[in-house]
Amino acid sequence: MMTRSATWAAFGILLTGLAIASASEPLPRAEPEAMGVSSAAVLDFIREADDIDSFHGVMLVRHGKVVAEGWWAPYDAETRHALFSLSKSFTSTAVGLAAAEGKLSVDDPVLKFLPDDAPADPSPHLKAMRISDLLRMSTGHHDEPKRPEDQAWTKVFLAHPVPSKPGTHFLYNTSATYMASAIVQKATGQTVRDYLRPRLFDPLGIDDPEWGTSPQGVSLGGYGLSIRTEDIAKFGQLYLQKGRWNGRQLVPESWVEAATALQTSNGSNPDSDWEQGYGYQFWRSRHGAYRGDGAFGQYCVVMPEQDAVLAITSGVKDMQAVLNLAWDKLLPGMQDAPLPADPAARDALARTLGGLTMKTPRGSAEPAASVNAFDRAFRFEPNDQKLESLSLERGGAGEGSLTLVLRSDGRESRVPCGRGEWTKSRAALRGPAEQSVAASAAWTADDELTARVVLVETPFHVTYRIKFEAGKATVHPEANVAFGPTRSAALTSEAE
Repeated sequence: MMTRSATWAAFGILLTGLAIASASEPLPRAEPEAMGVSSAAVLDFIREADDIDSFHGVMLVRHGKVVAEGWWAPYDAETRHALFSLSKSFTSTAVGLAAAEGKLSVDDPVLKFLPDDAPADPSPHLKAMRISDLLRMSTGHHDEPKRPEDQAWTKVFLAHPVPSKPGTHFLYNTSATYMASAIVQKATGQTVRDYLRPRLFDPLGIDDPEWGTSPQGVSLGGYGLSIRTEDIAKFGQLYLQKGRWNGRQLVPESWVEAATALQTSNGSNPDSDWEQGYGYQFWRSRHGAYRGDGAFGQYCVVMPEQDAVLAITSGVKDMQAVLNLAWDKLLPGMQDAPLPADPAARDALARTLGGLTMKTPRGSAEPAASVNAFDRAFRFEPNDQKLESLSLERGGAGEGSLTLVLRSDGRESRVPCGRGEWTKSRAALRGPAEQSVAASAAWTADDELTARVVLVETPFHVTYRIKFEAGKATVHPEANVAFGPTRSAALTSEAE
């Protein structure tokens, strides 16, 4: 008779061989009322979401079928979106699969897998730290270990003081998730991304997921995964179905239950979705729900009581406000039985979802006649933003459009800007690599251009207010969201 671990190991091998052949189709679609969802309630949710700066994409799944979906231009259904800490829930799933295959146990000490990275004399608390403590954010740290580019992150983590007994208190700790990723790689010989491909990504039909790695070649674990909105919804639906997908048990039901159960208490505020407890890299939520989420509004909300999943990508400052909106508008609109058809509300919802767009700068097509802003380079002294010069060129995708030319850190980027609409291109605005961007611009004063550039695979957009006067250009850059200040210092070009 095979042991449980041996059975799961054989199951994992079978998954590897069959995953590509059984890759799923897109989630089925249905009318909201047929699934017991009020189109009018969803429409209220979308209209209020449209006032939040800024939603990027949303998908609501009820009884396994998509009943509403929409993207705010320039975002769309096919573009990947950075998940930030929503990545943690995928790392947790990798740990669960590795445990099911007998590669590790959540009760294993962390040091078991990384003895060469341990300090010479590990503290008793470090020796006591288990994989489960990494997953439930109860490592015993009082502050999060750093992840410096010039050192091995695992060594830095293990050298960090552990003042408290692991398991005794909650500290949100992205480095702990990285350690879980490193342990999966040690135990399986594959990065978390590669390990999950035949076991999770391929069976769900999540094509070519992107996941960054550390300088040591380990999947970042706690962040760095980029997938599409529907991929997020599929992941949530898999968990809603207790790990079962198209007749196959992809993730053990026991793992789904453990990962989404209360593993650590983290507060007592009944109005906060961040104080309802924490599982294995999943947040407990109000209304019997649980979720994975990431910085600036990336959500995979699973609602077992409603048999529903809500996937959202966004770039918002107040993540609680988004959940409040979902609870206030969507929950009352879900009923146990199908609802009577409501063609007027359904059609209004469809029109609204089909016409969503992020706000563009509003203003004139041209500056004042006295402003000499086009076809000349404005150069800047060396600065922290590494902006060397900018210039404007007329023409582009439509009437009143222009091209913003930025030279930064030795590289020139040409960014076509639509007027009253978004124009997509590729540019290297953050680091040396090009990425997908979309831009729109307008003259918001006689001598001031406002250009907004969206990094469409991320939550971020940057608004450049550029004032032209006395032969100079002064640039005021501001990001919509950031881990630090959103406003950068104004830069004024040299006199010509």
